[in-house]
Parts: sequence; C-alpha cells; structure tokens
Amino acid sequence: MLSMHTSFFTHPDLNESEIREKDSHDSRSDIPIPSLGIRGSVIRGSTSSASTGVSTDDASVDSLDWNGDKSPSVDQDYEQMKGYSHFDTAQLDDIMEMPKVEELDELDDDLLSIKQADVESGAPAAVPRKRGRPRKHPLPAPGGQAKVTKGRSKTGCITCRRRKKKCDETKPSCQNCQKNAVVCEGYPLKEIWKSGRQRQADAVPRSLPLLIDGIETDVDRRFLDHFVYGFSRVLTLINDDSNPFKEILLPMATQHRGLMHSLMCLSGSHLSGLDPEPKLRERKYFHFHHAIQDLKDNINASSSAKSPDEEDRLLVEDPIIASTIALSLNTICEGETNGEYRPHMDAARYLLLSQQPRNEKFRQFIVEFFQYHDVSNSLTSLDRRPNLLHNDLHMPDCVPGVSAGMFLGVFDGLFNYISQITQLRDRIRERFNEGYEPAVDYQTLSEAVSVDMAIRAWETSHEPDTPNWCLAQLYRQSTWVYLYRTIRPSRPSDKIAQVVDDGLDYLDQLPHDASAFSIVLMPLFLLGCSAFLVEQRQRIKQGFENLKSYSNLRNIDPAFKVVTRVWEIMDTRMQDSWDWEKIIRDMNMDFLIT
Repeated sequence: MLSMHTSFFTHPDLNESEIREKDSHDSRSDIPIPSLGIRGSVIRGSTSSASTGVSTDDASVDSLDWNGDKSPSVDQDYEQMKGYSHFDTAQLDDIMEMPKVEELDELDDDLLSIKQADVESGAPAAVPRKRGRPRKHPLPAPGGQAKVTKGRSKTGCITCRRRKKKCDETKPSCQNCQKNAVVCEGYPLKEIWKSGRQRQADAVPRSLPLLIDGIETDVDRRFLDHFVYGFSRVLTLINDDSNPFKEILLPMATQHRGLMHSLMCLSGSHLSGLDPEPKLRERKYFHFHHAIQDLKDNINASSSAKSPDEEDRLLVEDPIIASTIALSLNTICEGETNGEYRPHMDAARYLLLSQQPRNEKFRQFIVEFFQYHDVSNSLTSLDRRPNLLHNDLHMPDCVPGVSAGMFLGVFDGLFNYISQITQLRDRIRERFNEGYEPAVDYQTLSEAVSVDMAIRAWETSHEPDTPNWCLAQLYRQSTWVYLYRTIRPSRPSDKIAQVVDDGLDYLDQLPHDASAFSIVLMPLFLLGCSAFLVEQRQRIKQGFENLKSYSNLRNIDPAFKVVTRVWEIMDTRMQDSWDWEKIIRDMNMDFLIT
C-alpha cells in the first residue's frame, strides 16, 4: 500500500528504474515527524509530485536513514524540519487536494500480487456443525433478535398455569408444553366486559317455542311421517284416513305432550327395525323415557287432586289411557319377550274399569283395542285372563257395525268363544295336574259342544271374496282348531288336518299388501300349533315370512320360535303338545301375539 501511495505522487519525467529506486528509499525512511504528525514518505511523495521548487535529491532523503543501531539524532530531525519551513498550511493543502493520477497499466502485475485484506461483513460467521444428534428445536442463529424478557403475567396457557411453570405464551399452543411432551390445553377465553344493558340484551331468549310439543328435531319429523304414512297401516284393518291412530290418537297427541312422546317412541321402535341408524334408537329412547315420566306425573297429579268425598277411583284424561296402549304396542315393535307389556296393559285395564272415557269415539276405539289384545294375551300365558269373562268391561253404548271395526273378533262376538275355550283349558289343566281321570269331564265336554255349535253358526258381515272376508274365515277356522286342540287328544287326525288346510287356503288368498295382514299373527300361531303334517309346516313357515315382510313387527320371530318348539314336542311327546302356554313358560318367554 505504501508503494501505491508513492506512485500516485511520482513526477512524470522519472523513468521506471528511478521510480523503483525512489520507492526503495521511501520504504526505508518511513519515520514519523513529530512536528507535522504525518509520515515522511507521504510528504516526500507529495512534495516530489508537486509543481513547486521543493528539492527531492538523494542527499535530503538519505539524511534520515537509520542503520538499525540507534535512533536518528535530534540534530538530524531538526535539519530535516528546516527543509519544510518555507511551506505554509494553505500551500500544503493545495498540493494534497490536487494529486495527479497516473494510468496503472504498467503496474498491473504489482497490484495483482497484493493480497486483499479480509473485510468484515454484517453476515454472521458460519459455525462448524457440532458432533452428535441435532437439536429438536435448533438454537437461534448468532446475531439474531435477542429474546425480550417479559414481566410476570397471568396470560399463560392453562397447562403451564396448573403446573406452575413459566409459559412462553406461544399461540395456539405454547412451546414449553411441546418440549415437555405434555398436552397444551390452550388459553382461557378472554372475558370481554359488558355493560348492564348489553348483558340484559344477551339474556333475552332468542329461540321460539315449539309448535307441537314432542316434535323437536329432524328425527322427530321422520318418526311423525313414518307413523302417518307407514306404521299406522300395520296396526288395524283400516288403511285409509279413517284409521283411528291417525284420526283419533294423533290429533289428541298434538294437545298432549306425553301422548306425543308415546306415539313417537312407538314409531321410532318400528322405524329402527327397518333402519339400524344409531341416532334413531337414541331418539326413540329419549321419547320412551319422557313418555314414562309424563305418565307418572299425570297419575300422581290426578291422585293428589281428588277430594275426600269423591269415590276411590282415579280420574285421568283420555290421552293418559291412550299412552298406556301405545306403550304396550311398543313392546311388540321391540320384540320384547320378558313380560314388558304387563304394566302397560294392567294400567290400561285399571283406568278403563275405574272410569269411562269422555270422548265416545275414543271410547269405541280403546275398548275394541284393549279387548282384542287382552283376549289374544290369554292364548300365550297361564295367568292372563280377559276381563270380558266377568263382564266388567262393557261395550260402548253405540257399537258400530262389525264391518267398520278396527279389529276382527271383538264386535262380531267371535272372541267370546275364544274366551270360553280358554276357560275350558284352565279347568282341564287343573284336573290333569291334580290327577283326575278323565281330564275332560262331562260338564266340560257339554260346554265344548255348545261352543262348537256357536262357531259353526257364526257368520261375518264382510262381503264374500274380499280380503277381510277371507281373514274372517281364517279366524273362524283357527277358533275351531283352538277348541279341538283343547278337548281332543293330541294326535294327528283327518279332522284337524282338514281344518288346518282350509285355514291355510284362506291365508293364501290374502294379498301380500292387504291391511288384513296386520292381524294375521294370532290365527297363524294357532294353526301352527296344530300342524301335525310336514307339508302343513312348510306352509306355516311361509306364512310367517310373508307376515314379517309386511309388518316388520319383531314379535313374529318369537312366535315362530314357539311354534317350532311345539313341533319338536309333537314329534317326541305328542300328548304334551296341546299345552303351548306351559311350553312358553318353560321357554322363559312372555309376549303378545297380536
């Protein structure tokens, strides 16, 4: 660098050898001058290149040479300083401000040989990678932004505050929790202060009340549509708008929340059998629990509202009675076989015996419905006997035509004969268990003959060759089979085979989509318990399959299971096959075949 400065101020008339010799002298005489504070080589270079009369001979330059043994003398310094005494400051400034810059083409080799000094930059120096596994969370680069120390705050995450650790408050989850392998529970919601007027405005309920109690969700709407357009047609013979479940019960349910819960539970049980979607079953149980709770609340309220001078009976509204029968039907849809229907049927019996329904149309429906299920229940149990035998449950004052009935056998008197046959069976079973011989005494036989004559004389009011007429004939055949299996020994005969075949012929004449299939299970069960022939059993099995495809009621499978068990006993202990009520009890089953 010193040679570069010297060359910039060299006189233009000097040749290359003189320049090099001059540079060598300057390099040896680079000694500070105390009086000026600048290096002598720079001044010499400046004076030699200026256009003034400053001497640049060798004598003046060599006067400051140093042989390395001792420092220059004071006299030499003084003599050197006298050479510059005639320069003033302004003249020196002019010389320094106007240097003559020469072309460097001749000195390219010298310039390229000079090693460039390292220049510091703002970028951080590269740090060599240390040995070992790298960090999961690398350290920040040197020279990066320094971490700002925070003061104590209460805005840390929930996990760090519970663990009493310092939280770095990184959102959405802090890094401290991640480093310690714990789940960051996030940050508590910020509570925004609200004025009293704002809080009062927020407290105003924004939801509207329900139009119909019990219909709250989209699933409830599905239950309601299924009840109206699908399920109600498999419950009675009537398959139009006059169906009592749509004409009587549904309008009543729109005014009574408990009855609506009962009907929605009933519809949900049937629909969940067709579609096993979990939310359907969950919503069905919701309606069931609310229906039971509402039933209890209404009965308790009616009991506490009685005055001391009233008779000892419970006065309830008609929807309460309707809820009991809806819940009993729910056990059929669910296929329950442990006697779950009993409390509901007992409650309906008690309410009907203790009071008269206020609505006459509802009274006709409820009496027919209850007697049909009560009599049918006696065919499969040893301790359930219909109230019709004691005349405690009277018919409505205005009995509609039998052809307009919702069930078959109640208003036309056929179920009276079934009840009488059930009474004969109880007497025969009692004599048999006590060891009396014969089990069928003369009095029992005489009453059986009377019932036989009544069944032969029975006629239906339905038009011939219609589905309901064929169904009525099927009921007539099954009633006679019930009488024969009660009185006669349990063994194959031409009489029983002929009656069973005729009954199956009437069953085959029913269209598969006819509403008559809604009440086919009871007569089909009686024919099945009397089918001694193998070919008859195949037709019985097909009848159960057709019935299940029509109604999808889940009490059909338990009924066929009992029939299959009766067939097994027929083939092994034929004399015991007549008492299927006892067989059902031994199977630990208790259900309705309606």
